Amino acid sequence: MSIFDLFRVKKIKAELESVRNNYENLKLIMTPEHQEAFDLTTEIAKLSQKKDSLLSEIQKNNEQLDILNSQYEIKSKELLDLDEQISLESFALYEPKFEFANSTIFKQNLDNLRDEQKSMIKAGTACKGNQNWTVNNSKAEGRKMVNDMIKLSLRSFNNECDVCIANVKFNNISTYEKRINKSYEALNKLGKVTQVNITEEYLKLKLTELYLAYEYSVKKQEEKEEQRQIREQMREEARLQREIDEARKTIEKEKRHYTNALEKAMKQLDQCKSDEERLLLQEKIAELQNNLQEIEISLKDVDYREANQRAGYVYVISNIGSFGEGVFKIGMTRRLDPYDRVYELGDASVPFNFDVHAMIFSDDAPTLEATLHRTFEKKRLNFVNKRREYFNVSIDEIEQVIKNNHDKSIEFIRTAAAEEYRESILLRKQEDILSNNESLISWQEVAASKN
Repeated sequence: MSIFDLFRVKKIKAELESVRNNYENLKLIMTPEHQEAFDLTTEIAKLSQKKDSLLSEIQKNNEQLDILNSQYEIKSKELLDLDEQISLESFALYEPKFEFANSTIFKQNLDNLRDEQKSMIKAGTACKGNQNWTVNNSKAEGRKMVNDMIKLSLRSFNNECDVCIANVKFNNISTYEKRINKSYEALNKLGKVTQVNITEEYLKLKLTELYLAYEYSVKKQEEKEEQRQIREQMREEARLQREIDEARKTIEKEKRHYTNALEKAMKQLDQCKSDEERLLLQEKIAELQNNLQEIEISLKDVDYREANQRAGYVYVISNIGSFGEGVFKIGMTRRLDPYDRVYELGDASVPFNFDVHAMIFSDDAPTLEATLHRTFEKKRLNFVNKRREYFNVSIDEIEQVIKNNHDKSIEFIRTAAAEEYRESILLRKQEDILSNNESLISWQEVAASKN
């Protein structure tokens, strides 16, 4: 330690000693009131410091609480998603309890059922209680208490049932059935002391309403699907009629053209001056007559297609990029050009176009289609909606059924071209190779920079 440091230490000690002496002298001259004020000031300073420390701690706790709340929301959402997933994976098949023809009858029965529930509530048969209770030695107050308990029980039970009925789906109907039963049991347990209980008859009506509401929604969806199919069929028939009208107009125009040309050629034949010229005209006349015969055949075909409502094409198509190998759509169209229908099916709703494996014209296309669907019924992809005409079968099985039920030879394309799908796979592989090469080059550059 230097002399300067020793001098500085001594000076500080002297100043501290002076402050201490001044403090002691001050205490000697301070009155009790001054001393009390001084102690209070000292205590306030300490409390102020403690307050600041507590505020800081509260701020930290609030920040931590915000973090925990955020984590809780995330975990709650994950839990709800997990519950939904479990519900989807574990639901049981529902056995329909009603066989009403349409949704209107379901709606009428629902309305009647709800009216019956209202009647039971008004008649006091939905929930019952002991009316002989006394409160403050008053039977009137006792009855009021019991009736209030009845209203409360019914309101709670109805609210619980309404939530279940409003949200019932294929995967939760069993859960909601149990939930209604548990609510019934819990409310009756709470009302045991006052002998307030919801009746079994009212419970059965609520469960029946749950089943009716579910089957009503299913029937409405089925009818929507049927209406969509009917509209699609009407559009298909309208397109067919337009095609027939346009085809007939085109054919008749060609017929007039060739007829006029034939009449002109026949007149020229009478005016021929040489055998060579006559021979050329006779050849032209023969060609025109052949063309007219073909036009007549085409015109008869158009007339036949317009008159015969069951004539059409049964198609067998696949889309391995969308549905995988071994899945075929077997459908029917009455369009003059059946490939138009195939192009429509390969619109933006699927990632790739369909490939045609067979296109079979039949005088009774609906019967041939129905035979194929019936034969492969157990190999459907969708067992619920029979309008989804996709089957997991082999092309050999389809060919055999068609040969057994169709008297004309059919050309089958066994391997799907799936051009866009196969090119997409190659392009994806090329992209992966380029990406890997870029990653390798980037890694090498990093390694080189470190060296």
